[in-house]
Amino acid sequence: MTSSEKPRQSFWGLWNVSFGFFGIQLAFGLQNANVSRIFQSLGSSVDNLAFLWIAGPVTGLIVQPLIGHYSDRTWGRFGRRRPYFAAGAVLAALALLGLPQSSVLLLAAAFLWLLDASLNVAMEPFRAFVGDMTPADQRAQGFALQTWFIGAGAVIGSVLPALFAAMGIANTAPPGVIPDSVRLSFFIGATAMVLAVAWTAATVREYSPAEMAAFEGKGDVGHDLAHAPLVYSARGPVWLAFGIVLLALVSEFGLDKQLYVLGGGLAAFGLAQIGLRATRATGALAQIMSDMAQMPSQMRQLAFAQFFTWTALFILWIYTTPVVTQYAFGATDTASAAYNAGADWVGVMFAFYNGVAALAAFLLPALARRIGNAKAHMAGLLSGAIGFLLLLVLHNKWLLLAPMVFIGVAWASILAMPYVILTRVLPPRKFGIYIGLFNVFIVVPQLMVATIMGGVIRSFFPADPKWTMLVGAVVMSVAALAMLRVREDAEG
Repeated sequence: MTSSEKPRQSFWGLWNVSFGFFGIQLAFGLQNANVSRIFQSLGSSVDNLAFLWIAGPVTGLIVQPLIGHYSDRTWGRFGRRRPYFAAGAVLAALALLGLPQSSVLLLAAAFLWLLDASLNVAMEPFRAFVGDMTPADQRAQGFALQTWFIGAGAVIGSVLPALFAAMGIANTAPPGVIPDSVRLSFFIGATAMVLAVAWTAATVREYSPAEMAAFEGKGDVGHDLAHAPLVYSARGPVWLAFGIVLLALVSEFGLDKQLYVLGGGLAAFGLAQIGLRATRATGALAQIMSDMAQMPSQMRQLAFAQFFTWTALFILWIYTTPVVTQYAFGATDTASAAYNAGADWVGVMFAFYNGVAALAAFLLPALARRIGNAKAHMAGLLSGAIGFLLLLVLHNKWLLLAPMVFIGVAWASILAMPYVILTRVLPPRKFGIYIGLFNVFIVVPQLMVATIMGGVIRSFFPADPKWTMLVGAVVMSVAALAMLRVREDAEG
């Protein structure tokens, strides 16, 4: 069977494909800029912040591959990817409405879990959606426009509380109560996300299974996926041993008990591989593990860089609020006007770097054409490392916008370049599962930060959270160096 050329999208076609990401990222911007503030307002200490974020990444480890796996195989009247990002948007909206209404820290953590899981459900298919709807030579443009929407949505989401405060809506509240400016921002975010995703769902017609098969020059896609031979990894005992050793070290040396989560996860992963290999199971878990074992070499190389990249990003999102409020605004009392002014300024800073990213997104394709996708991404990550170092040494609120320029350039690259490289080497019929597996290397760093950083702070700098920014600079630099190992396809 010969393949046919996938039609190129018009500008407005690309716009419609990615517009839903505007709403999703608006919600994500609200989460990143305000959740640590909410937790601290409800009584959390700085060294416990990372642990309170832990439910999300644990759920993401399961949700991302499953959504990718099933969205590859979903061919119904509502499309292939659309049912997933629509459902994720509705659930995330409910979480956005509930989170700032929480009066108990545990309830807020539960709403964060629902929000993080739902955003994972919504975001994962959107990455594959660009690959589904564009020919290979238009994907850099498609991901660049998606990055623009991500930046624009995050700008609005990040700055909303400060904007409402400037309009006279209260940005302070008694201890244990979330300010009205934050509550209203989350309500706006929930509404905008549902409307934006609904726009994409209503305006984009997904290609049918027959059309997708014709584009690939192969037979029925759904049938081929269901009957593909499975590979069973033999490395299960190694992962199990790693997990057991880590659990034993935590117990023997009294290490941070949050590490039990990491050790248990490694052990469970190993047990799953052992069980699947012994039983020769053929269900969804077996198929996901088989795809993981067969991932392309470029994906493995990118995953290593991705791991360190997102470790740095989660440090940024979790610890910028306590760093800025303490060092630039001189406040640690979460009920004080100075603390809440600092927390609002973090929203401005995050909006600023997302605005930079929205502009940089359109420059990256030109840079990539000159020096290659991998080197362009490496340059972006080095820019991010510089931004972290500046966050460490600058304590004037206006000067703190300077590191956001460098972080914004890095963020634009992070959102686009790995996926441009990846979609050149992945089989189109498996965009969903492989992008889901690739996004595990976004989730695992979040789990690492959540389980380890609290102990690092307590052990090395209990009253000095600014040093988390130095850790971020180091791991972002490692990510940049890891891009030297990434090989590109012949076109890249």
